[in-house]
Amino acid sequence: MTMRTRSLGTTGPQVSALGLGCMGMSALYGEADRAESIATIHAALEAGVTLLDTGDFYGMGHNEMLIGEALRAAPAARREQALVSVKFGALRGPDGSWSGYDGRPAAVKNFAAYSLQRLGVDHIDVYRIARLDPGVPIEETVGAIAELVEAGYVRHIGLSEVGAATIRRAAATAPIADLQIEYSLISRGIEAEILPAVRELGIGVTAYGVLSRGLISGHFTADRQLGAGDFRAMSPRFQGDNLTHNLGLVEALRKIAEQKGVTVAQTAIAWVLSRGEDIVPLVGARRRDRLTEALGALDVTLDAGDLAAIEQAVPDGAAAGDRYPAAQMAHLEA
Repeated sequence: MTMRTRSLGTTGPQVSALGLGCMGMSALYGEADRAESIATIHAALEAGVTLLDTGDFYGMGHNEMLIGEALRAAPAARREQALVSVKFGALRGPDGSWSGYDGRPAAVKNFAAYSLQRLGVDHIDVYRIARLDPGVPIEETVGAIAELVEAGYVRHIGLSEVGAATIRRAAATAPIADLQIEYSLISRGIEAEILPAVRELGIGVTAYGVLSRGLISGHFTADRQLGAGDFRAMSPRFQGDNLTHNLGLVEALRKIAEQKGVTVAQTAIAWVLSRGEDIVPLVGARRRDRLTEALGALDVTLDAGDLAAIEQAVPDGAAAGDRYPAAQMAHLEA
């Protein structure tokens, strides 16, 4: 496996062709082993992964501290190659509840100050609000990040889960390097308007959910028991008849993967990689074995016949259920 690089837009940095999404090491997907999480980050850096993605609200700061610990323990050369992307703005309660988003300029700078401390770094490579704050114009939020860029605390400005109109307004305010948004075989809503808009503006895409939270990884089974703190326990796509239908799509994908001698997960990641050099898939591996499997997608080539077969097996719009529960869908523009 040779790690290739891709650009986060015309104004962003060169990063590895795959990024590591670290959220599951701290929150929302059940228990994670701290030592294994750190070992997985180290293995990713050793393999040439440069992009580490987190949010200041993942485990209420736990994830940033975990990444900070992993970076401090990494060899200097690996530590220096790491680029950290941080989402901010989500408001949490002590019980883990969610209570909206805060994109006020003063809050932006406050969130950044705490992230810098928890990560143990002097700058954040890509900084973005996790969801649009409907009470604050995006120009004000992006303008505050631009001031952090000017002061040297942030290198590049990103966006997350916003629509084409908001992207255009943000880009008219300051250079935007990257849009982070869900994109996978069964989550293709960005293709109609958002992907053309970011390509017109020279903005890169980091695609999260490329395995749809494990649903299309080939490892999820209908009888799997999910804990109360696991997001998937309330995700529409993992419920009842929706789950049965969606796992049927996975089995159709498995036939294609087996014909190529690769795994379902590698096929699903390779499909996202095939969508363009301006798209960097984030893999949410929490263990080294899952990371190794994901990295194997870099050696998978999907030709026109493969892509046609995948399209027939999992056509656009084939998934049953929304990406998020209704209350969270209300915060999405995409």
